[in-house]
Amino acid sequence: MPERTPEERERDRLEREAKRAAREGRKQPEPEPEPVTPPPEPEPEPEPASQTTGNVRRVEGAAPREELHTYDEPLPEPDPPRTPERRIPPPPSVPFEPGEKPIGVKRAGRPHVPRPHLPHRPAKQPPGPRPPRARRPRMRIALMLLALLVAAVVIWFAFSLFQPFTGDGNGAKVTVVIPKGQSLGATADELKRANVISSTFFFKLRARIDGDAGNIKAGRHVLQESMSYGAVLEALSHNPPQPKVIRLTIPEGRSRREVAPTTRQAGLSGSYVSATRAFSGFDPRHYGAPKGASLEGFLFPATYELKPTSTVKQLVAEQLVAFRQNIAKVNLRYSRKKNLTVYDVLTIASMIEREAGTAHDRPLVAAVIYNRLRKGMPLGIDATLRYYLHDWTHPLRQSQLALDTPWNTRLHLGLPPGPIGSPGLASIMAAAHPAKVNYLFYVARPCGNGASNFSSTDAQFQRDVAAYNAKRAQLGGKSPTTCK
Repeated sequence: MPERTPEERERDRLEREAKRAAREGRKQPEPEPEPVTPPPEPEPEPEPASQTTGNVRRVEGAAPREELHTYDEPLPEPDPPRTPERRIPPPPSVPFEPGEKPIGVKRAGRPHVPRPHLPHRPAKQPPGPRPPRARRPRMRIALMLLALLVAAVVIWFAFSLFQPFTGDGNGAKVTVVIPKGQSLGATADELKRANVISSTFFFKLRARIDGDAGNIKAGRHVLQESMSYGAVLEALSHNPPQPKVIRLTIPEGRSRREVAPTTRQAGLSGSYVSATRAFSGFDPRHYGAPKGASLEGFLFPATYELKPTSTVKQLVAEQLVAFRQNIAKVNLRYSRKKNLTVYDVLTIASMIEREAGTAHDRPLVAAVIYNRLRKGMPLGIDATLRYYLHDWTHPLRQSQLALDTPWNTRLHLGLPPGPIGSPGLASIMAAAHPAKVNYLFYVARPCGNGASNFSSTDAQFQRDVAAYNAKRAQLGGKSPTTCK
Protein backbone atom coordinates (compact mmCIF):
# COMPACT_ATOMS: atom_id res chain seq x y z
CA MET A 1 0.00 0.00 0.00
CA PRO A 2 1.54 3.34 -0.97
CA GLU A 3 2.21 5.74 1.82
CA ARG A 4 -0.29 8.60 2.12
CA THR A 5 0.83 12.14 1.92
CA PRO A 6 0.36 14.51 4.85
CA GLU A 7 -2.38 16.29 2.97
CA GLU A 8 -4.42 13.10 2.57
CA ARG A 9 -3.99 12.27 6.25
CA GLU A 10 -5.17 15.75 7.26
CA ARG A 11 -8.20 15.52 5.00
CA ASP A 12 -9.24 12.16 6.46
CA ARG A 13 -8.87 13.56 9.96
CA LEU A 14 -11.19 16.49 9.13
CA GLU A 15 -13.80 14.17 7.70
CA ARG A 16 -13.74 12.00 10.83
CA GLU A 17 -14.06 15.09 13.00
CA ALA A 18 -17.06 16.31 10.99
CA LYS A 19 -18.83 12.98 11.31
CA ARG A 20 -18.20 12.89 15.04
CA ALA A 21 -19.52 16.44 15.46
CA ALA A 22 -22.62 15.55 13.47
CA ARG A 23 -23.30 12.52 15.67
CA GLU A 24 -22.85 14.47 18.89
CA GLY A 25 -24.86 17.47 17.70
CA ARG A 26 -22.14 20.04 18.36
CA LYS A 27 -20.81 22.72 16.11
CA GLN A 28 -18.05 21.68 13.82
CA PRO A 29 -14.79 23.56 14.27
CA GLU A 30 -13.71 25.74 11.46
CA PRO A 31 -10.81 24.16 9.56
CA GLU A 32 -7.58 26.06 9.48
CA PRO A 33 -6.48 27.13 6.09
CA GLU A 34 -3.97 24.70 4.74
CA PRO A 35 -0.77 26.28 3.49
CA VAL A 36 -0.31 25.91 -0.16
CA THR A 37 3.10 24.46 -0.88
CA PRO A 38 4.34 25.47 -4.27
CA PRO A 39 5.59 22.64 -6.35
CA PRO A 40 9.44 22.23 -6.20
CA GLU A 41 11.29 23.73 -9.02
CA PRO A 42 13.27 21.27 -11.11
CA GLU A 43 16.99 21.38 -10.52
CA PRO A 44 19.03 22.56 -13.47
CA GLU A 45 20.96 19.85 -15.22
CA PRO A 46 24.72 20.22 -15.06
CA GLU A 47 26.10 21.32 -18.25
CA PRO A 48 29.22 19.52 -19.53
CA ALA A 49 32.41 21.34 -19.26
CA SER A 50 32.60 22.82 -22.60
CA GLN A 51 33.02 26.07 -24.11
CA THR A 52 30.66 27.52 -26.52
CA THR A 53 31.50 30.15 -28.93
CA GLY A 54 28.45 31.34 -30.70
CA ASN A 55 26.56 28.34 -32.01
CA VAL A 56 29.50 25.92 -31.77
CA ARG A 57 30.03 23.77 -28.76
CA ARG A 58 33.48 22.67 -28.15
CA VAL A 59 34.22 19.44 -26.39
CA GLU A 60 37.28 19.12 -24.39
CA GLY A 61 39.65 16.30 -24.96
CA ALA A 62 39.93 14.10 -27.89
CA ALA A 63 36.92 11.97 -27.32
CA PRO A 64 35.72 9.81 -30.16
CA ARG A 65 32.59 10.89 -32.10
CA GLU A 66 30.63 7.92 -30.87
CA GLU A 67 31.06 9.05 -27.26
CA LEU A 68 29.22 12.18 -28.03
CA HIS A 69 25.96 10.27 -28.43
CA THR A 70 26.28 7.28 -26.15
CA TYR A 71 26.52 6.91 -22.40
CA ASP A 72 27.16 4.00 -20.17
CA GLU A 73 23.93 4.77 -18.12
CA PRO A 74 20.57 6.06 -19.32
CA LEU A 75 19.56 9.54 -18.49
CA PRO A 76 17.04 9.89 -15.63
CA GLU A 77 13.34 10.33 -16.66
CA PRO A 78 11.89 13.70 -15.74
CA ASP A 79 9.23 13.68 -13.03
CA PRO A 80 5.64 13.97 -14.39
CA PRO A 81 3.92 17.24 -13.67
CA ARG A 82 1.98 17.06 -10.44
CA THR A 83 -1.61 18.27 -10.44
CA PRO A 84 -2.25 20.61 -7.54
CA GLU A 85 -4.39 18.94 -4.95
CA ARG A 86 -7.94 20.21 -4.47
CA ARG A 87 -8.95 20.91 -0.94
CA ILE A 88 -12.45 19.79 0.10
CA PRO A 89 -13.86 21.97 2.84
CA PRO A 90 -15.41 20.18 5.75
CA PRO A 91 -19.18 19.73 5.59
CA PRO A 92 -21.14 22.41 7.37
CA SER A 93 -22.52 21.60 10.72
CA VAL A 94 -26.20 20.60 10.58
CA PRO A 95 -28.23 21.12 13.75
CA PHE A 96 -30.24 18.10 14.82
CA GLU A 97 -33.02 17.73 17.30
CA PRO A 98 -32.22 15.77 20.45
CA GLY A 99 -32.30 12.08 19.73
CA GLU A 100 -32.13 12.56 15.96
CA LYS A 101 -29.27 10.91 14.05
CA PRO A 102 -27.75 11.97 10.79
CA ILE A 103 -28.30 9.74 7.84
CA GLY A 104 -24.90 10.51 6.30
CA VAL A 105 -22.69 13.21 4.93
CA LYS A 106 -23.19 14.44 1.43
CA ARG A 107 -20.04 15.28 -0.41
CA ALA A 108 -20.44 17.99 -2.99
CA GLY A 109 -18.09 19.86 -5.22
CA ARG A 110 -19.62 23.20 -4.33
CA PRO A 111 -20.86 24.61 -1.05
CA HIS A 112 -24.53 24.12 -0.23
CA VAL A 113 -26.66 27.10 -1.12
CA PRO A 114 -30.05 27.05 0.64
CA ARG A 115 -33.06 27.38 -1.63
CA PRO A 116 -35.39 30.28 -1.18
CA HIS A 117 -38.49 29.52 0.85
CA LEU A 118 -41.35 28.32 -1.34
CA PRO A 119 -44.98 28.55 -0.29
CA HIS A 120 -46.37 25.38 1.10
CA ARG A 121 -48.23 23.39 -1.53
CA PRO A 122 -51.11 21.38 -0.11
CA ALA A 123 -50.72 17.72 -0.55
CA LYS A 124 -52.95 16.12 -3.13
CA GLN A 125 -55.99 14.54 -1.67
CA PRO A 126 -56.17 10.83 -2.28
CA PRO A 127 -58.86 9.84 -4.75
CA GLY A 128 -62.20 8.90 -3.30
CA PRO A 129 -63.20 5.32 -2.85
CA ARG A 130 -64.14 3.56 -6.04
CA PRO A 131 -67.75 2.46 -6.34
CA PRO A 132 -68.24 -1.12 -5.48
CA ARG A 133 -68.01 -3.42 -8.40
CA ALA A 134 -71.44 -4.81 -7.65
CA ARG A 135 -73.03 -1.65 -9.12
CA ARG A 136 -71.47 -2.12 -12.54
CA PRO A 137 -73.68 -5.06 -13.55
CA ARG A 138 -76.72 -3.13 -12.39
CA MET A 139 -75.71 -0.14 -14.47
CA ARG A 140 -75.18 -2.37 -17.49
CA ILE A 141 -78.62 -3.92 -16.98
CA ALA A 142 -80.21 -0.47 -16.64
CA LEU A 143 -78.49 0.71 -19.83
CA MET A 144 -79.63 -2.42 -21.66
CA LEU A 145 -83.22 -1.92 -20.49
CA LEU A 146 -83.08 1.73 -21.53
CA ALA A 147 -81.76 0.75 -24.95
CA LEU A 148 -84.53 -1.83 -25.34
CA LEU A 149 -87.12 0.74 -24.33
CA VAL A 150 -85.79 3.27 -26.83
CA ALA A 151 -85.75 0.60 -29.55
CA ALA A 152 -89.33 -0.39 -28.73
CA VAL A 153 -90.48 3.23 -28.90
CA VAL A 154 -88.71 3.72 -32.23
CA ILE A 155 -90.26 0.54 -33.66
CA TRP A 156 -93.72 1.51 -32.42
CA PHE A 157 -93.34 5.00 -33.86
CA ALA A 158 -92.24 3.61 -37.23
CA PHE A 159 -95.13 1.12 -37.34
CA SER A 160 -97.63 3.82 -36.38
CA LEU A 161 -96.29 6.16 -39.04
CA PHE A 162 -95.86 3.79 -41.99
CA GLN A 163 -98.52 1.14 -41.09
CA PRO A 164 -96.94 -1.79 -42.95
CA PHE A 165 -99.91 -4.11 -42.28
CA THR A 166 -102.69 -1.63 -43.11
CA GLY A 167 -103.87 -1.53 -46.70
CA ASP A 168 -106.59 0.26 -48.59
CA GLY A 169 -109.16 -0.19 -45.83
CA ASN A 170 -111.48 -2.98 -44.78
CA GLY A 171 -114.56 -1.09 -43.66
CA ALA A 172 -117.61 0.53 -45.14
CA LYS A 173 -117.37 3.20 -47.79
CA VAL A 174 -117.60 6.76 -46.58
CA THR A 175 -117.78 10.06 -48.37
CA VAL A 176 -115.44 12.82 -47.29
CA VAL A 177 -115.81 16.30 -48.72
CA ILE A 178 -112.75 18.54 -48.69
CA PRO A 179 -113.52 22.21 -49.39
CA LYS A 180 -111.16 24.22 -51.49
CA GLY A 181 -108.37 25.82 -49.46
CA GLN A 182 -108.98 23.67 -46.38
CA SER A 183 -105.94 23.22 -44.13
CA LEU A 184 -104.20 19.90 -43.56
CA GLY A 185 -105.29 19.86 -39.92
CA ALA A 186 -108.98 20.34 -40.81
CA THR A 187 -108.71 17.59 -43.43
CA ALA A 188 -107.16 15.25 -40.85
CA ASP A 189 -109.97 16.01 -38.38
CA GLU A 190 -112.59 15.26 -41.02
CA LEU A 191 -110.92 11.95 -41.91
CA LYS A 192 -110.71 11.03 -38.23
CA ARG A 193 -114.43 11.74 -37.69
CA ALA A 194 -115.24 9.49 -40.65
CA ASN A 195 -113.05 6.66 -39.19
CA VAL A 196 -110.87 6.71 -42.30
CA ILE A 197 -107.66 7.25 -40.28
CA SER A 198 -106.77 6.38 -36.71
CA SER A 199 -104.58 9.36 -35.78
CA THR A 200 -104.53 12.94 -37.01
CA PHE A 201 -100.99 13.45 -35.71
CA PHE A 202 -99.42 10.61 -37.69
CA PHE A 203 -101.47 11.47 -40.78
CA LYS A 204 -100.19 15.05 -40.81
CA LEU A 205 -96.63 13.88 -40.12
CA ARG A 206 -96.79 11.31 -42.93
CA ALA A 207 -98.19 13.91 -45.33
CA ARG A 208 -95.30 16.28 -44.56
CA ILE A 209 -92.68 13.55 -44.83
CA ASP A 210 -94.01 12.32 -48.17
CA GLY A 211 -94.44 15.87 -49.43
CA ASP A 212 -98.16 15.34 -50.14
CA ALA A 213 -99.49 18.04 -47.81
CA GLY A 214 -100.06 20.38 -50.74
CA ASN A 215 -101.29 17.72 -53.18
CA ILE A 216 -104.67 17.08 -51.53
CA LYS A 217 -107.43 17.84 -54.01
CA ALA A 218 -110.67 19.48 -52.99
CA GLY A 219 -113.94 17.77 -53.73
CA ARG A 220 -116.08 14.79 -52.80
CA HIS A 221 -113.90 11.72 -52.18
CA VAL A 222 -115.24 8.21 -51.65
CA LEU A 223 -112.96 6.37 -49.19
CA GLN A 224 -113.11 3.40 -46.85
CA GLU A 225 -112.80 3.09 -43.11
CA SER A 226 -109.45 2.06 -41.55
CA MET A 227 -107.25 3.02 -44.47
CA SER A 228 -103.51 3.48 -44.22
CA TYR A 229 -102.10 6.99 -44.34
CA GLY A 230 -100.29 6.28 -47.59
CA ALA A 231 -103.47 4.96 -49.25
CA VAL A 232 -105.48 7.99 -48.09
CA LEU A 233 -102.86 10.43 -49.38
CA GLU A 234 -102.75 8.57 -52.70
CA ALA A 235 -106.54 8.74 -53.03
CA LEU A 236 -106.72 12.40 -52.07
CA SER A 237 -104.00 13.38 -54.53
CA HIS A 238 -106.35 12.70 -57.48
CA ASN A 239 -109.24 14.90 -58.50
CA PRO A 240 -112.49 13.13 -57.54
CA PRO A 241 -115.12 12.60 -60.21
CA GLN A 242 -117.73 15.33 -60.19
CA PRO A 243 -121.28 13.97 -59.79
CA LYS A 244 -124.03 15.52 -61.82
CA VAL A 245 -126.30 15.86 -58.78
CA ILE A 246 -126.06 15.26 -55.04
CA ARG A 247 -128.86 13.18 -53.52
CA LEU A 248 -129.11 14.05 -49.84
CA THR A 249 -131.57 12.28 -47.53
CA ILE A 250 -132.52 13.93 -44.25
CA PRO A 251 -133.94 11.29 -41.82
CA GLU A 252 -137.16 12.02 -39.94
CA GLY A 253 -136.90 13.23 -36.37
CA ARG A 254 -133.20 14.20 -36.48
CA SER A 255 -132.04 17.38 -34.81
CA ARG A 256 -130.00 20.12 -36.48
CA ARG A 257 -126.77 18.90 -34.87
CA GLU A 258 -127.39 15.34 -36.07
CA VAL A 259 -127.99 16.47 -39.67
CA ALA A 260 -124.84 18.64 -39.85
CA PRO A 261 -122.37 15.74 -40.45
CA THR A 262 -124.58 14.48 -43.30
CA THR A 263 -124.35 17.80 -45.10
CA ARG A 264 -120.56 17.83 -44.73
CA GLN A 265 -120.26 14.34 -46.18
CA ALA A 266 -122.46 15.35 -49.08
CA GLY A 267 -120.01 18.11 -49.95
CA LEU A 268 -122.13 21.12 -49.12
CA SER A 269 -120.10 24.13 -48.10
CA GLY A 270 -120.92 26.07 -44.96
CA SER A 271 -122.09 25.28 -41.43
CA TYR A 272 -125.52 23.70 -41.23
CA VAL A 273 -125.94 24.52 -37.53
CA SER A 274 -125.18 28.21 -38.13
CA ALA A 275 -127.38 28.38 -41.21
CA THR A 276 -130.39 26.95 -39.31
CA ARG A 277 -130.40 29.44 -36.45
CA ALA A 278 -132.42 31.84 -38.56
CA PHE A 279 -133.25 32.31 -42.20
CA SER A 280 -134.12 35.45 -44.08
CA GLY A 281 -137.81 35.44 -45.14
CA PHE A 282 -138.92 32.77 -42.62
CA ASP A 283 -140.22 33.74 -39.16
CA PRO A 284 -140.94 30.89 -36.69
CA ARG A 285 -143.10 33.27 -34.62
CA HIS A 286 -145.71 33.08 -37.41
CA TYR A 287 -146.31 29.48 -36.24
CA GLY A 288 -146.44 30.26 -32.53
CA ALA A 289 -142.72 29.95 -31.71
CA PRO A 290 -141.23 32.27 -29.07
CA LYS A 291 -138.92 35.09 -30.03
CA GLY A 292 -135.39 33.91 -30.77
CA ALA A 293 -136.41 30.33 -31.57
CA SER A 294 -134.26 28.49 -34.08
CA LEU A 295 -135.47 26.56 -37.13
CA GLU A 296 -135.57 23.31 -35.13
CA GLY A 297 -138.76 21.46 -36.15
CA PHE A 298 -139.26 23.43 -39.38
CA LEU A 299 -136.52 21.70 -41.43
CA PHE A 300 -138.66 19.17 -43.25
CA PRO A 301 -136.98 15.74 -43.64
CA ALA A 302 -136.92 14.36 -47.17
CA THR A 303 -134.56 13.46 -50.03
CA TYR A 304 -133.17 16.45 -51.87
CA GLU A 305 -131.24 16.70 -55.12
CA LEU A 306 -128.66 19.45 -55.22
CA LYS A 307 -125.88 20.58 -57.50
CA PRO A 308 -122.32 19.70 -56.51
CA THR A 309 -121.61 23.38 -55.90
CA SER A 310 -124.59 23.87 -53.58
CA THR A 311 -124.30 25.31 -50.07
CA VAL A 312 -126.08 24.50 -46.83
CA LYS A 313 -128.15 27.66 -47.22
CA GLN A 314 -129.59 26.32 -50.45
CA LEU A 315 -130.52 23.08 -48.64
CA VAL A 316 -132.17 25.03 -45.79
CA ALA A 317 -134.15 27.06 -48.31
CA GLU A 318 -135.51 23.88 -49.93
CA GLN A 319 -136.35 22.36 -46.53
CA LEU A 320 -138.39 25.39 -45.52
CA VAL A 321 -140.22 25.31 -48.82
CA ALA A 322 -141.01 21.62 -48.24
CA PHE A 323 -142.26 22.41 -44.74
CA ARG A 324 -144.71 25.02 -45.99
CA GLN A 325 -146.01 22.60 -48.59
CA ASN A 326 -146.51 19.72 -46.10
CA ILE A 327 -147.89 21.68 -43.14
CA ALA A 328 -150.59 22.96 -45.46
CA LYS A 329 -151.80 19.33 -45.83
CA VAL A 330 -152.39 18.88 -42.06
CA ASN A 331 -155.80 19.50 -40.52
CA LEU A 332 -155.11 21.47 -37.32
CA ARG A 333 -158.69 22.04 -36.11
CA TYR A 334 -158.52 19.47 -33.25
CA SER A 335 -155.21 20.81 -31.91
CA ARG A 336 -156.51 24.37 -32.07
CA LYS A 337 -159.49 23.29 -29.93
CA LYS A 338 -156.94 22.10 -27.35
CA ASN A 339 -155.31 25.55 -27.51
CA LEU A 340 -152.25 24.13 -29.20
CA THR A 341 -150.30 26.14 -31.77
CA VAL A 342 -148.52 24.79 -34.85
CA TYR A 343 -145.30 25.11 -32.87
CA ASP A 344 -146.82 22.91 -30.10
CA VAL A 345 -147.93 20.34 -32.66
CA LEU A 346 -144.38 20.26 -34.09
CA THR A 347 -143.02 19.77 -30.56
CA ILE A 348 -145.40 16.83 -29.91
CA ALA A 349 -144.60 15.38 -33.35
CA SER A 350 -140.84 15.54 -32.63
CA MET A 351 -141.36 13.50 -29.43
CA ILE A 352 -143.49 10.98 -31.33
CA GLU A 353 -140.62 10.48 -33.79
CA ARG A 354 -138.37 9.44 -30.90
CA GLU A 355 -140.86 7.36 -28.91
CA ALA A 356 -142.94 5.50 -31.51
CA GLY A 357 -141.23 2.52 -33.07
CA THR A 358 -143.94 1.71 -35.58
CA ALA A 359 -146.43 3.66 -37.67
CA HIS A 360 -149.27 2.03 -35.68
CA ASP A 361 -147.95 3.46 -32.40
CA ARG A 362 -147.71 7.11 -33.53
CA PRO A 363 -151.33 8.16 -32.76
CA LEU A 364 -151.24 6.07 -29.52
CA VAL A 365 -148.12 7.88 -28.26
CA ALA A 366 -149.82 11.17 -29.21
CA ALA A 367 -152.85 10.13 -27.14
CA VAL A 368 -150.66 9.46 -24.08
CA ILE A 369 -149.12 12.93 -24.39
CA TYR A 370 -152.52 14.61 -24.76
CA ASN A 371 -153.99 12.66 -21.79
CA ARG A 372 -151.09 13.49 -19.52
CA LEU A 373 -151.25 17.18 -20.44
CA ARG A 374 -154.94 17.17 -19.67
CA LYS A 375 -154.46 15.44 -16.28
CA GLY A 376 -151.48 17.61 -15.30
CA MET A 377 -149.03 14.69 -15.22
CA PRO A 378 -145.35 14.98 -16.19
CA LEU A 379 -144.73 13.58 -19.64
CA GLY A 380 -141.67 11.61 -18.45
CA ILE A 381 -140.16 11.42 -21.95
CA ASP A 382 -136.39 11.05 -21.65
CA ALA A 383 -135.82 12.01 -25.30
CA THR A 384 -136.24 15.68 -24.36
CA LEU A 385 -133.41 15.42 -21.80
CA ARG A 386 -131.20 13.63 -24.34
CA TYR A 387 -131.76 16.50 -26.75
CA TYR A 388 -130.61 18.94 -24.08
CA LEU A 389 -127.51 16.81 -23.32
CA HIS A 390 -126.74 16.15 -27.04
CA ASP A 391 -126.41 12.44 -26.20
CA TRP A 392 -128.61 9.89 -27.95
CA THR A 393 -126.58 6.74 -27.31
CA HIS A 394 -125.33 6.42 -23.71
CA PRO A 395 -127.63 5.37 -20.84
CA LEU A 396 -128.77 8.30 -18.72
CA ARG A 397 -127.33 8.51 -15.23
CA GLN A 398 -129.32 9.30 -12.12
CA SER A 399 -127.53 12.62 -11.78
CA GLN A 400 -128.65 13.54 -15.29
CA LEU A 401 -132.24 12.49 -14.61
CA ALA A 402 -132.22 14.88 -11.63
CA LEU A 403 -131.15 17.94 -13.68
CA ASP A 404 -133.39 20.92 -13.10
CA THR A 405 -133.96 22.06 -16.68
CA PRO A 406 -137.18 22.74 -18.66
CA TRP A 407 -136.08 19.97 -20.99
CA ASN A 408 -136.41 17.42 -18.16
CA THR A 409 -140.05 16.33 -18.58
CA ARG A 410 -139.80 14.06 -15.55
CA LEU A 411 -139.61 17.11 -13.27
CA HIS A 412 -141.40 19.85 -15.24
CA LEU A 413 -145.01 19.77 -16.33
CA GLY A 414 -146.17 20.58 -19.82
CA LEU A 415 -144.33 20.51 -23.12
CA PRO A 416 -140.60 21.13 -23.44
CA PRO A 417 -139.47 24.58 -24.69
CA GLY A 418 -139.54 23.46 -28.34
CA PRO A 419 -139.17 20.62 -30.84
CA ILE A 420 -136.32 18.16 -30.34
CA GLY A 421 -136.01 17.45 -34.07
CA SER A 422 -137.71 17.90 -37.42
CA PRO A 423 -140.76 15.54 -37.66
CA GLY A 424 -142.09 13.99 -40.81
CA LEU A 425 -145.59 14.36 -42.18
CA ALA A 426 -146.93 11.15 -40.53
CA SER A 427 -145.87 12.24 -37.05
CA ILE A 428 -147.24 15.78 -37.61
CA MET A 429 -150.62 14.32 -38.55
CA ALA A 430 -150.57 12.00 -35.51
CA ALA A 431 -149.79 14.96 -33.25
CA ALA A 432 -152.64 16.94 -34.78
CA HIS A 433 -155.09 13.96 -34.53
CA PRO A 434 -154.24 11.64 -31.58
CA ALA A 435 -156.02 8.31 -31.08
CA LYS A 436 -159.16 8.41 -28.97
CA VAL A 437 -157.93 6.18 -26.13
CA ASN A 438 -157.33 6.72 -22.43
CA TYR A 439 -153.77 5.40 -22.30
CA LEU A 440 -151.37 7.01 -19.83
CA PHE A 441 -148.40 4.62 -19.96
CA TYR A 442 -146.40 2.68 -22.50
CA VAL A 443 -143.27 0.54 -22.49
CA ALA A 444 -141.43 -1.34 -25.23
CA ARG A 445 -142.96 -4.73 -25.97
CA PRO A 446 -140.52 -7.66 -25.60
CA CYS A 447 -139.59 -8.93 -29.05
CA GLY A 448 -142.09 -6.47 -30.51
CA ASN A 449 -139.70 -5.10 -33.17
CA GLY A 450 -140.32 -1.53 -32.05
CA ALA A 451 -143.92 -1.85 -30.88
CA SER A 452 -144.97 -0.84 -27.36
CA ASN A 453 -147.44 -2.10 -24.75
CA PHE A 454 -149.92 0.65 -23.73
CA SER A 455 -151.89 0.74 -20.48
CA SER A 456 -154.32 2.98 -18.66
CA THR A 457 -153.47 1.94 -15.08
CA ASP A 458 -150.24 1.89 -13.16
CA ALA A 459 -150.77 -1.77 -12.18
CA GLN A 460 -150.90 -2.88 -15.80
CA PHE A 461 -147.92 -0.70 -16.57
CA GLN A 462 -145.90 -2.36 -13.79
CA ARG A 463 -146.72 -5.81 -15.20
CA ASP A 464 -145.57 -4.68 -18.63
CA VAL A 465 -142.35 -3.31 -17.13
CA ALA A 466 -141.73 -6.61 -15.28
CA ALA A 467 -142.17 -8.57 -18.52
CA TYR A 468 -139.73 -6.26 -20.28
CA ASN A 469 -137.10 -6.62 -17.53
CA ALA A 470 -137.48 -10.41 -17.41
CA LYS A 471 -136.85 -10.70 -21.12
CA ARG A 472 -133.91 -8.35 -20.86
CA ALA A 473 -132.38 -10.48 -18.10
CA GLN A 474 -132.95 -13.56 -20.22
CA LEU A 475 -130.99 -11.94 -23.04
CA GLY A 476 -128.08 -11.12 -20.73
CA GLY A 477 -128.86 -7.43 -20.34
CA LYS A 478 -129.47 -6.70 -24.01
CA SER A 479 -132.44 -4.75 -25.20
CA PRO A 480 -135.42 -7.08 -25.84
CA THR A 481 -137.00 -4.74 -28.38
CA THR A 482 -135.87 -6.91 -31.29
CA CYS A 483 -135.48 -10.67 -30.83
CA LYS A 484 -134.14 -13.20 -33.32
